[in-house]
Amino acid sequence: MLPLNTSLPSPTSFFLLGIPGPECVHVWIGIPFCSMYAVAVVGNVTILAAVRAERSLHEPMFLFLCMLSVTDLVLSNSTLPRMLCLFWLRAHDIAFDACLTQMFFIHSHECMESGILLAMAFDRYVAICDPLRYTSILTPSILVWMLLVVAIRATVLVGLLPILINRLHLFQSTVIAHTYCEHMAVVKLAAEDIRVNKICGLFVGFTILGFDMIFILISYILIFQAVFHLNQKKARLRAFNTCTAHIFVFLEFYILAFFSFFSHRFGHVAPSTHILLSTIYLLVPHALNPIVYGVKNKVIFKWV
Repeated sequence: MLPLNTSLPSPTSFFLLGIPGPECVHVWIGIPFCSMYAVAVVGNVTILAAVRAERSLHEPMFLFLCMLSVTDLVLSNSTLPRMLCLFWLRAHDIAFDACLTQMFFIHSHECMESGILLAMAFDRYVAICDPLRYTSILTPSILVWMLLVVAIRATVLVGLLPILINRLHLFQSTVIAHTYCEHMAVVKLAAEDIRVNKICGLFVGFTILGFDMIFILISYILIFQAVFHLNQKKARLRAFNTCTAHIFVFLEFYILAFFSFFSHRFGHVAPSTHILLSTIYLLVPHALNPIVYGVKNKVIFKWV
């Protein structure tokens, strides 16, 4: 039975609704989600094991790939176990603090993944446009600093979101129409002025996702210019082939991310469609990433 929509001061828990409409098939929806979760965990753990074991993979690109796998594992484990409890055990209640913690882990690691994709684009830019200086530019200390900046940026900026929600004390409902604690889904429940929360959410989204996407696109414009200036067709194909896995991962991540981001704020998408696609956005890339990189790299493919 759903809780009533009444104004509540400082609720101690929320009620995760799941996907509104097809509640009767939640059990069946959980099966493909569980399968994707298993693929994501096995695939990303395999990537980490392969890179650690194979000395030929001890290169900057594969260090970034390992970080991408770690982020995928954290995102998968932050959402899927709790989601499957909702679908299969009807465990809809989630504590207020647990909700904010889940929100922080999900959004911070989404932002970290965006930063890692930018770092991988920079890696490809240096490898193709300035190959003779590759090892002198991407030194171990530079790699560590890049990863630290990505992690600190996401932690600090996303950390503002749960802090701002924590200052809200009056809610018109405790029912979150979603499968997980998404920032705007929680903010819209407040019965107070939420303009600061909305502005902060937009600021974080554009500062991280918008910034990263623009610079990834600039990197690939320069990469394609360099590739098309190569004289031999075989050399052009070989150079382009080193980027295809990253391009695929980049497109799947940003297309789904921006759909989820904008439809919650400006779109008129049916709630069930929005929630289903937002949930798929948190699952599909993490299952596909190790498959894409495994197929493109023979050494990793041997492990996968």
